[in-house]
Amino acid sequence: MAMSWTRKIVLIVVGVLLGCFLLLLLAVALFISALRNSGPKIHDNSVLVLNIKGSMPDYVPEDPFARALGAEDNSLTNLLWQIRKAKVDNRVKAILLDIDFSSAGWGQADEIRDAIADFRTSGKPVYAFMLLGSNKEYYIATACDRVYMSPSGNLFTFGLAAEAMFVRGSLDKLGIYPEVFKIGKYKNAPDMFTEKKMTDAQREVINSMLDDIYGRLVNKIAETRKKNADEVRAIIDNAPYTATQAKEVGLIDDVKYRDEVENELKKRLGYKDDEKLQIVKASEYREIKPESLNLNKGEKVAIIYASGAIGLGSSDDSPFGEQSVGSDTMVKALNTARDDKGIKAIVIRIDSPGGSAFASDEIWHAIENAKAKKPVVVSMGDVAASGGYYIACNANKIIAEPSTITGSIGIFAGKPVMRGFYDWLGVTNEYVMRGKNAGMFRETEKFTDEERAKFQDIISRAYYDEFVPKVAKGRNKTVEEVDSLGQGRVWMGSQAKERGLVDEFGGLEHAIAVAKRLANLPADKEVRRVILPYPRSFFERLFNQQGDDDEDARLKLQQQRAVFQALPEEVRRAFQYAAMLDKMRQGDALAIMPFEVRIK
Repeated sequence: MAMSWTRKIVLIVVGVLLGCFLLLLLAVALFISALRNSGPKIHDNSVLVLNIKGSMPDYVPEDPFARALGAEDNSLTNLLWQIRKAKVDNRVKAILLDIDFSSAGWGQADEIRDAIADFRTSGKPVYAFMLLGSNKEYYIATACDRVYMSPSGNLFTFGLAAEAMFVRGSLDKLGIYPEVFKIGKYKNAPDMFTEKKMTDAQREVINSMLDDIYGRLVNKIAETRKKNADEVRAIIDNAPYTATQAKEVGLIDDVKYRDEVENELKKRLGYKDDEKLQIVKASEYREIKPESLNLNKGEKVAIIYASGAIGLGSSDDSPFGEQSVGSDTMVKALNTARDDKGIKAIVIRIDSPGGSAFASDEIWHAIENAKAKKPVVVSMGDVAASGGYYIACNANKIIAEPSTITGSIGIFAGKPVMRGFYDWLGVTNEYVMRGKNAGMFRETEKFTDEERAKFQDIISRAYYDEFVPKVAKGRNKTVEEVDSLGQGRVWMGSQAKERGLVDEFGGLEHAIAVAKRLANLPADKEVRRVILPYPRSFFERLFNQQGDDDEDARLKLQQQRAVFQALPEEVRRAFQYAAMLDKMRQGDALAIMPFEVRIK
């Protein structure tokens, strides 16, 4: 039915008004941004206050519009930049870390400790202040010159616990049978569907991971708090502690309120009693351009972020959901960096548990092509396992933190058999097929013997003919060596380095230094970091997340994600399991680690 003139006029008027409103909003934001670009005034002898709390994504795309509206960037990358700037900024004489409960992983904690240690080489102090804290928060705090806790605070350094969730019992009740094939004794990711408790292999891996992290936690506390390892273990066994008790056992330096900690800094920095401590907030200091401090200049090095699960198609950096790594986006970024003659080296920052084996292979191929023209270095964040290791294995060098979770060289696939569930619902199915194996992925039937043999052959080829040989080539090992290190086994970064799966310890800064060395760039010269793929604007991410012109699809996706984020954590995890089952139903081979093992 044709649209009436009245409705057309109304729509035009509304559109014009909306456009004017957006232009006005943009103008205001640009004005605010211009004011901020003039830079905040940083007084001499200032103290930079940084927060470590809440969620900490590896990287959040820079967006001037979002910044002008006051959006915070709580990413690890942003935190490390502020510390790095403060080190060379003569106006900043100390850092005060406000540490609260954080979802930062153990690899991120190592990287923050590295940044604190590097800052302290300037002779400037770092003080930590805590209200509450657990293992990781205190682990970070121990890298500081002094650790303070509020009188009402509590320290929960009572050791590590790993949790693994299993949904097989729920599937049995629903009449759903997970028919899964996996390559690798330790490929435990599908165990959440197929088992009701840990297998011996999974328990072996988790115990190994806990031993590694716990040993490092104990040793770092012993080293920084001037104790021996046995003393620290005894202290941990008697936790938790009130602030006063934490001081008595030597875990912290003193019990003070926040203003009293600031007074301690005044004394340290030579302030007079009647002088006010000059505080610089992180939101203000973020406006100080690295270039103004002679950072981020010189030859170009591309930094390509691969954060989240790996899949086919486009990456997702929307503000409505979890980040993901899309093969199309990654390949395009790698090709851009490869073909740009001004870019001298490529650093790929991976924080991913893996995902689609097909997508991982596409990215691997693009890295192979890029490596033929210029050095490619991988920096591993919290996790770079399974598909995350697949896309790392052929880099010229692999850099990881001791607590990075990596390895998990293995593959699994299968399908959920829904017969019992459909019978329970009263749903019946009939199939009309052409072709002997046309019904291989029928939801209501298990694999026949012949289908099972063919499907297992596909999975075996993906592991033995693709994954393992590519790791062997990239790491200069034999296929037999890689297979013995593979089998789905998860390794911590320290364990992976011992076995030749990782080259050196360090974070992104060290990876950039290695890339400079391989590109024959002077070690004492700065480089300009070019972030790829080029970050989309706030409006692009907000209104057109995937470059999809379908307005209805866009709105539907936004609504789904808004609902998903509002659900309790355990419910969201259940939906994530369901999504994994759906991928298997489509025949997608998955190279993903047992990422639901959470170490706290």
